[in-house]
Amino acid sequence: MRPTPLRRSDTAHVLPYDRDQLLTRQSVPRHLFTDGTGDHSRSSITATGEVHGNVAQQPKDPLMSTTASGPSASHPAAPASITREERKVLAGTLVGTTIEWYDFFIYAQAAGLVLSAQYFGPLASDNPALGQIMAWASLGISFLFRPLGAIIAGHLGDRIGRKKMLVLTLILMGAATSLIGLLPNYAMIGVGAPILLTLLRILQGFSAGGEWGGAALLSVEHAPISKRGIFGAYPQIGVPVGMILATGVIWILTTVLSPEQFASFGWRIPFLFSVVLVLVGYYIRRQVEESPVFAELAERKAESSAPLGTLFKKNTKEVVLSALIFIGNNAVGYMIIAFFAAYASRPIEDGGSVGLDRAPVLLATTLASFGWLIFTMWGGALSDRLGRVRTFQIGYILLIVWLIPTFLMIDMANIWAYGIGIFVLTVGMGLSYGPMSAMYAEMFPAQVRYSGVSIGYALGAILGGAFAPTIAETLLAETGKSISIAIYMIIVCIISLIGVSLVKETKGVDLGITKHTS
Repeated sequence: MRPTPLRRSDTAHVLPYDRDQLLTRQSVPRHLFTDGTGDHSRSSITATGEVHGNVAQQPKDPLMSTTASGPSASHPAAPASITREERKVLAGTLVGTTIEWYDFFIYAQAAGLVLSAQYFGPLASDNPALGQIMAWASLGISFLFRPLGAIIAGHLGDRIGRKKMLVLTLILMGAATSLIGLLPNYAMIGVGAPILLTLLRILQGFSAGGEWGGAALLSVEHAPISKRGIFGAYPQIGVPVGMILATGVIWILTTVLSPEQFASFGWRIPFLFSVVLVLVGYYIRRQVEESPVFAELAERKAESSAPLGTLFKKNTKEVVLSALIFIGNNAVGYMIIAFFAAYASRPIEDGGSVGLDRAPVLLATTLASFGWLIFTMWGGALSDRLGRVRTFQIGYILLIVWLIPTFLMIDMANIWAYGIGIFVLTVGMGLSYGPMSAMYAEMFPAQVRYSGVSIGYALGAILGGAFAPTIAETLLAETGKSISIAIYMIIVCIISLIGVSLVKETKGVDLGITKHTS
């Protein structure tokens, strides 16, 4: 007897699915249930939830498991083409993360170029280095609030949906960034200026804490099982694209404006420009449908009644490992995002040791960031073939090997050496960042996935990049040698290499709900 075909009314009782078995609750493309020969009778799902034919059998009870093996050979082939909805999802995650990180990186760039003199310098007028350290600290302090943003956004995202939280975090980030562009400096309102600046920076950090997890899950949960790595790379490249925009805008302004004009009003323009980008991102994200795995969760709300409590009860190990995996990439990332340009372009008379002109340095940093973009996409795609863990390991080994040469090339005070050094560094950056969305999504069960990936990512950012520029500036002031910074970066990359090596390969793990209570 042939099994009873799935009916729309049976949706709530279907056993969990992965992306190749079911794209959404509402529609199931017929080609996903074939064996590649066009015979639709060989694979079907019964009304009782029983899987027949070529659809891969799910693990018996992997509700809280993160060590499932890769996909079975019996999985149907992923569709060759990307659907219209998938394109909208990828565009929505890319545009949204680009805007969020543009806002974040504008502050990072300004912290190294102007914020010290305008907001923190007067507090340490007899010690310029201390003023710069305080500016870097204001960059880092917001990271302390990213876990709070991740907890709240993750908790709500697991309940009301990834898309709604993404729109909210986008608006919060844009509002904070625009207000920084309007904020009076120390000369106008005194000590209230750095205090208000820090509060707005905290709001940025709170927003960023909830942004990445939702974007990563929207892309990965919409992906064919064999393309999770490349789909997940789209929100990842929002970082280098956001950096290209941020650094490129500042480069244009420093080129067309005099140093006095840039210090007076020019630095505020990139912050105010965020309003336009937020409106664009809001429109695009409103067009994206909710992810299919969350749609199934919405039908069985009882299973996600306390996702945050369940997360720390069942998945503490995964939260810790995801944090450790990220610290090396994030620390080196903030060297590229903020520290390198400020270090290389600081005038000799102001205590700098390289003394390159600011405009060429910003241009070289912008161009090198294209390498970060390219290799991040490559890292995502490579992880679909080699696996997430192996791709991460290659990336971190490359970073460890190349960090000291990077600082030596920057210290040559040659713009070509500066650009090449950073560009080569982005190879390791891309390979240790591109697979992250897919790997993190596969490490956590659906009920706590948003909370898990967001909190792990936020904790990794605190331990990695939050105070990396501050520590680097302090090491430079104490030792007078940039190699001390390279050694510090190597240590955190080794920690991340160990962390990722402790994770069992996740590629192909089922992302659906694999258990439900009647």
